[in-house]
Order: sequence, then C-alpha cells, then structure tokens
Amino acid sequence: MSYTITEKILLKHTDKKSIVPGDFIYAEIDMALGNDITAPIAIKEFESAGARKVFNRKKIALVPDHFTPAKDKKSADQAKILKEFARKHNIENYFEIGRMGVEHVLLPEQGLVGPGQLIIGADSHTCTYGALGAFSTGVGSTDLAAGFITGRVWLKVPESMKFIYYGKPGKWTGGKDFILHTIGDIGVDGALYRAMEFTGEAIRRLPMDDRFAMCNMAIEAGGKSGIIEADDATIKYCLASGTRDPIRKSKISYGAGMGQGTRSDKDARYCETREYDVSKIEPQVSAPHLPSNAGAVSKFKKINIDQSVIGSCTNGRISDLRIAAKILKGKKVDSGVRLIIIPATQKIYVQAMEEGLADIFIDSGGVFSTPSCGPCLGGHLGILAKGERAIATTNRNFRGRMGHPESEVYLSNPAVAAASAIKGRIAHPDEI
Repeated sequence: MSYTITEKILLKHTDKKSIVPGDFIYAEIDMALGNDITAPIAIKEFESAGARKVFNRKKIALVPDHFTPAKDKKSADQAKILKEFARKHNIENYFEIGRMGVEHVLLPEQGLVGPGQLIIGADSHTCTYGALGAFSTGVGSTDLAAGFITGRVWLKVPESMKFIYYGKPGKWTGGKDFILHTIGDIGVDGALYRAMEFTGEAIRRLPMDDRFAMCNMAIEAGGKSGIIEADDATIKYCLASGTRDPIRKSKISYGAGMGQGTRSDKDARYCETREYDVSKIEPQVSAPHLPSNAGAVSKFKKINIDQSVIGSCTNGRISDLRIAAKILKGKKVDSGVRLIIIPATQKIYVQAMEEGLADIFIDSGGVFSTPSCGPCLGGHLGILAKGERAIATTNRNFRGRMGHPESEVYLSNPAVAAASAIKGRIAHPDEI
C-alpha cells in the first residue's frame, strides 16, 4: 500500500497494520510540549484526573516563553506553575529564563525533535517541526494533559495536500514569501485539517530556517500539519543540534542518504496538488486582518508604519537577523518608527552579539530584546495603541492580535520589515 510521509509516520506510531485518511488512531507520541499559557491548564487537568506521574519525564518540554520575563503578577504565577510541575516530576526539558527561547525555535535547536517523530504541543504553531520531517500538530490543553499521562494522543488521519515549488527565487524572496503566497492562494481554510506537504526543487534548495518558517504557518491555512521530507540538509541540521538519539531511535528507517524513510511513495494519494513558480513570487506582505490577504510588497508602498517587529517563532532565527542587519547596517530607522528586534532563543541572542548584529540594530535606532514571544500575540515588549500600524515578521495578523482592536498588523519577511523601518512605510529591500 502506498503512503504519504504523514501517513507513514502516523502508521508507525500505532499498532495498526494499515491506515487511510479519516481513520481515528490512538498514536504514541515522541514529545509533548506546553508553554506558560497552555501548560498550567494541562497541569490542572493532569492533577484533577488523579495522575501521579508523567508517562516519560524526558518526552515532555515546558517552555515559559509567551509572557516572560514575567510582565505582571498573573504571568509570574503562570510561569511558576510550570516550574513547580517540572520540579515535582523531574521534567528534563524545562527551560528557565536565561536558557529559554521561543518554543518552536528552541526545541529543534536543542535537538529535541527530529525526522519521523510524532509531536504534540498545546500551541497552534507546533506544526513548525514538520520542517524536520516530523508529524507535529497543535492540540488543546486537555489533550496535552492526556498526553502527559498516557504518552498517546487521539488523531484523525488527515488527507495530504501536495504543494510543489519550482524555479529560482529572487534575491529577497524566501520561505516566508512562499508560504504567504500559498495562503493567499488557498485561503485561511484552504487546507482545513489536511497535512500540507511542501516539495519540489525550490524546497530542496531552501535553507532549514526558511523551511521552519513555511511549516510554522501551515496552521494559518487551517492545516493540521506542515511537512517537508527529510533530506541531507535535515540530517545535517539534526546532527549539528545533537538530535542523534531521535534519529537512531526513530521508528522510521533511514537508508542510504538518511531520511529516505520519510519520503512519500511515488504513487501516494493526495486530495489536491498545487504548483508554484517561485521566480514569479515577489517578497510578500499580508494586509490586515488575515494572513491570506497576501500580495506583492510593491502594492503596499503607500502604507506608513509606526512599528517594525523582527522576531517570533516564524522569523526570529539567526539567518533572519543577519538579513535584517545587512539592510540596516549604516542606516537609521525613520524617526517615527519603533524598530523592535527579538532573537528567538538565548543561543541566537549570543550569536547576534558575537557577530556584531546587535550593534547594528542599536546603532540604527532599534531596540534588541531578550528572547520572548513578546508582541506577536499582544503580550508585551511592543503593544500597538489605537490606530497604530506595524509590519512584523510574525505569523498572525488577526484584528487586535498585537494590541488595540483598531491597530493593524502587516506580515512580511525580515528584509521587508527592516527596509520598512528605515523608510517609515512598507518598502521593498531594493529601495534601500
């Protein structure tokens, strides 16, 4: 029987001999993730169920990243719940301030997720890890609590939707633009409860950071997951991150070239296939208040901005900061704009300091923050006032997402966000 990558991974995590889309399965999980918003609810449910121990202290990750460093008493109390649960159950992967980062960047960086794995997280952007050839998806806090107890999760096997990218992208176009263009094409419910499989020559050439950005936003099209087959670049990333054990222990076999086991069969079934020539995709901008309001940056040049945010689980990686620094070096941020740059993890923060990127950001008139989800969800470190407008490398621009309901968020890649900070309006990087 022929299978997609997603079906292969799910089958290997059940005791079934075959599966088809629509089947309900009870699957073994390799990692269960919670943060300072969702984990306290899961912990409450865990304790209400009378559970006394977690299924595996090494397969749970707790990351206080959304409202930390704590912005008020309530957020401090939330983070404290995680800390006390981690201590009580000797959770190995608990990350305190100073060692933490935005969860979806931190876990791959720490080598905690890898090809062929099944990962659940009480956060919608858990789909990020599909960039490593894993099936990863967001769940509710009660599902996370059940995962903490049993090490399993109920899932309906999703249909798979295939997206083929070919051609050579332009200088300032990358994974963020591919996915914004795709969401603009299919809509915010275009992949509802489907696995979005990204493939093609343009994907195979795409750096890992760009792959993470693409899979991260699968949920913005309603996808159950996003996934890219594991290739040599994936394995190289995993080995550099220390993901040796997950690779060795993965239920997926790795043949010559490693990662072959996570490739879809040639005659695997897809509910829909779409193709894109990336050479025709300009840097993209998504207008308020949906990621699907995507279009070429050149259409937005008359939009003035009050704030530019570069960071988040979508584009807070070191390659994103390097791109921003390349544009900002020797330039000044417009006097009417707040430029906020937030590295996604402590490791990236240190890299940016050592490479002189932080100096460039500060010299340009921006601020450089400790790792945090911060303004992405209207948490802290950059909340918008009534009538203010921001361009951001984040993943969601729903009404009121970054602050006041009458504020506006435009989504873009880091190059566009940096160029816009200098111009004081949405700008193409070639204008700098």
